[in-house]
Amino acid sequence: MTALLQATPPVAAPFHPPPAVMPVAQRPPQVFVRGQGSWLWDAQDRRYFDAVQGWAVNTLGHAPPAVAEALAHQAGTLLQAGPGFYNAPAIALCERLCALSGLAHAFITTSGAEANEGAVKLARKWGQQQRGGAATVITMANSFHGRTLAMMAASGKPGFDRIFAPAVPGFVHMPFNDLAAVRQAIGTDTVAVMLELVQGEAGVVEAQPGFVQGLRALCDAHGLLLIVDEVQTGIGRCGTLFAHTQWDVQPDIVTLGKGLGAGVPAGAVLARAGVCRFVPGDQGGTYNGNALVCAAALAVLDAVSAPGFMQNVHNRGEQLAAGLARLSARHGLGGVHGRGLLRALALPPQLASGVVADAARTLPGDCGLLVNPAQPQRLRLMPALNITAAEVDTLLALLDRALAIATAPPA
Repeated sequence: MTALLQATPPVAAPFHPPPAVMPVAQRPPQVFVRGQGSWLWDAQDRRYFDAVQGWAVNTLGHAPPAVAEALAHQAGTLLQAGPGFYNAPAIALCERLCALSGLAHAFITTSGAEANEGAVKLARKWGQQQRGGAATVITMANSFHGRTLAMMAASGKPGFDRIFAPAVPGFVHMPFNDLAAVRQAIGTDTVAVMLELVQGEAGVVEAQPGFVQGLRALCDAHGLLLIVDEVQTGIGRCGTLFAHTQWDVQPDIVTLGKGLGAGVPAGAVLARAGVCRFVPGDQGGTYNGNALVCAAALAVLDAVSAPGFMQNVHNRGEQLAAGLARLSARHGLGGVHGRGLLRALALPPQLASGVVADAARTLPGDCGLLVNPAQPQRLRLMPALNITAAEVDTLLALLDRALAIATAPPA
């Protein structure tokens, strides 16, 4: 370990951002060219343990054989018949999602943001028919529901309402885990309450069970819909196929994305029978329900619903949480947050998560580590759901080294 810490990393040529790529994100200089399981390789053939996995997208890690095989088979059979026709993989995916969730209808999208847009459209159509045209959706402070104009307005992420002002109307933000505030915000124009059970972008902040149960009761009492955004928490990320089962609540609408496609752009809106008020022409999209994406998503569902898969997610999540707690004690850090394989390590004010992430990525030795500084003092980890016990140990060892570097006193 000491030898690795003292090793000299390879000297890289000066990095110049490619001018053809729009600068919409602060990206490090590494250009990744291939991946396998928990590992990524850059153009210089340096490897990195990936504990970000496309921001909780790669359910089965990089280049999973089951998804690759499903894509190859479907690509040689049918890519897209068109949104105005049925195709067999789309029918099978909708039936599978409904059977697994207990909800009645599914609409397949190409992203989580699009799924959340569909959920709001569905709620407003329901409000036109059931609540005299009510259209306002209550969402939570510090929430994140996507980057379309409407979903930026729905999100409670600070500053989102000003980037592309004027913000789309029809959303009000209430403090997370404050049931009294939500109760007070309900009015005649309210149609739904929308929330994430774990606010990932806020730094992996969990909804309190009483808050979620209280929201369900409030919605029932006032005739509102409860929309649960499971774009990040769904498809096993928190240790059960749908995270809302851990809060013992049945939403009226559930949205999915990220992990549903395991790297292929897929999302879904699921709704109970009484809520689905769409008629032909209300909703659609050129690539919605295309056979290629649906075939990949079916392969993902086969994997995550296989016997023992969720138990491994639970076990590895507990192993990761326990290891993070040990690292926290060793380096004088903060608490460990999250469920399953969606975890965050709190850092003290003097240690920025970006500093730790940079140290992890540029570790001396033969490999680096990719982690996500979700907030200034919250380091988020979202490894592949099929991660092994040995790989969790590797992740923790690499993070330990990065924390040692980041917390070392100046020379």
